[in-house]
Amino acid sequence: MSVALLGLGEAGTLYARGLVEAGETVTGFDPAGVPTPHGVDRRDSVAEAVGGADLVLGLTGARHARSVLEQALPHLRPGAVFAEMNSAAPQLKRELSDLVAQRAGVLFADVAVVGSVPEGGARTALVLAGTGAAAAAARFGALGAPVEVLDGPAGAAAQRKLLRSVFMKGLGAIIVEALAAGEAAGDGDWVREQVAAQLSGGTAWMDRLASGTVKHGLRRSHECDDAAAMLRDLGLTATMTAASADLHRGVARDEHRLEEELLRAYAEVPVANVGDAMGRSGVLAGRIRATWPGARVVGRALPVFCRKGENVGINLALDRARPGDVLVVDGQADADRALMGELLAEKALSAGVRGMVIDGAVRDVDVLQEMGFPVWAIGSSPAGPYKNGPGWVGRPVGVGGVVVNAGDLVVGDGDGVAVVPAAEAERVLAEAQRIQAHEERRRAELSQGRRTSLHQTAQAVRA
Repeated sequence: MSVALLGLGEAGTLYARGLVEAGETVTGFDPAGVPTPHGVDRRDSVAEAVGGADLVLGLTGARHARSVLEQALPHLRPGAVFAEMNSAAPQLKRELSDLVAQRAGVLFADVAVVGSVPEGGARTALVLAGTGAAAAAARFGALGAPVEVLDGPAGAAAQRKLLRSVFMKGLGAIIVEALAAGEAAGDGDWVREQVAAQLSGGTAWMDRLASGTVKHGLRRSHECDDAAAMLRDLGLTATMTAASADLHRGVARDEHRLEEELLRAYAEVPVANVGDAMGRSGVLAGRIRATWPGARVVGRALPVFCRKGENVGINLALDRARPGDVLVVDGQADADRALMGELLAEKALSAGVRGMVIDGAVRDVDVLQEMGFPVWAIGSSPAGPYKNGPGWVGRPVGVGGVVVNAGDLVVGDGDGVAVVPAAEAERVLAEAQRIQAHEERRRAELSQGRRTSLHQTAQAVRA
C-alpha cells in the first residue's frame, strides 16, 4: 500500500512520520523549498507523486485545493482515495467531490482534522465523510487516530470542522488580544495568570492557542471566513467569528510581512511580466490606470472597502497603515465622486504609505504628480466624497476583478497593477525574472536582425 502527500509543510511532515513508522511507502510533492520528511520519496510534480498511490492526502491549503486536485485527478488509478484534509468550506469539499466523481473508480474523502496536529501527529482525531470515507478511515485508524465516519456526503465533515472553529479560533484570537492588552498595560504576567486559570489545560494550553494563532494566522483567517459564511447561511449573525478572522489576518500581516529585499527585486520587474508569471491572472482590470505618467509602486497591500461615493474606509486605513503599505481600495467602481486627493495623499506620505490603488475616482491629479505620490484609479472627478460610511480595513476586497488580502504584494506601473499572494511572492518573482530575461534576449536578437537587414539592404543599394 502506498500513500502520496501533496504538501510537505508542518502537517505533511507529521503525517509522513506516522506513515513511515507504520511501514507505508510514501511519495510526496511540494513546490516550495521545504525540507523533505525522512522516508518520503519526493517527486518533481503532482502527477509523479500520485501515480500508483492507493491514498492521496491533500495538505496544500484550501486556496490551492482545487488546482492541485485538477493536476492529480488524471493520474489517480481506479480504487484510489483522494483525502482532502484542508480546512475549507463545505461547498468547496462538495465541488471537489464532484470533480473526483468524473474519474471512474476514484473515491473522495472529506477529512476534517478536529485536534492539534503538532500535538497529536498522525494520531490526531478526524471526522470523515464522502464516498471514500470508510476506506480512508481504515487507513487513519491503523495509524492510531480516533476516527468518526459520518453517514453523509462530502462537506458534512467540513461543516463539523467549522462549527468547532467558531469556538477554537475565536478563543485563540481573544487570548492573543488579551495578552497583548496585558503587555501594553504593564500587567502582562497578571493577565496570563488570569487567562490560564480559566482554562482546563492551564498555561501550556493557553500558550499553544496563542502561538498557533500567530503562526497560522493567515490560514486560520480563511477558516474563520468560511465559518462566518456558514453561520450566515444558517441565518445567524457572525459578529465574533468575523472579528476573529480580522484579528488572525492582522496577526499574519505583522508576522509575515514581505521582506524589503523582495520588494526591491520586484521594483525591477515590469507589471506585465509579473502578470505573465501568474498565468496572466492577478492583474487588475484595465479601467484602473495610473493617474500620472511614470507612476510606479511596490508594496504590501492594505485592503480597504468604501461604499459608493464614501471615503470613511480610506481615513480608517490611514490611521492603521504602516510604512511600506499600499492601500488597495474597493470603491465600488464609482467615477462620480473622488475618494481622495492631495490632503489624503499628504497624510499617506506621512504614514509611509507608498501609494494607492482605487477602484473609484480621485482628484487633484496634477498635485499628486507634483508630490510624486503614485495612484491608480478609474478616473478623476472634482466632486468630493461623503463621509457617512460604512467602510472597513483589513478584510479581503475585490478590486478590478482580483481578490486582495492584507499583506499581498502590489506592483504598479504605467501598464496597470498586479497583485501577488504573499505566499507565492518568491515563486512569482523567480518566474517573472525568467520571463523578463527571455524577453530582453529576444528583443536583442530582433534588434540585431533588424540592423543586419538594414546593413544588407544598404550594401545592395550601393552595389
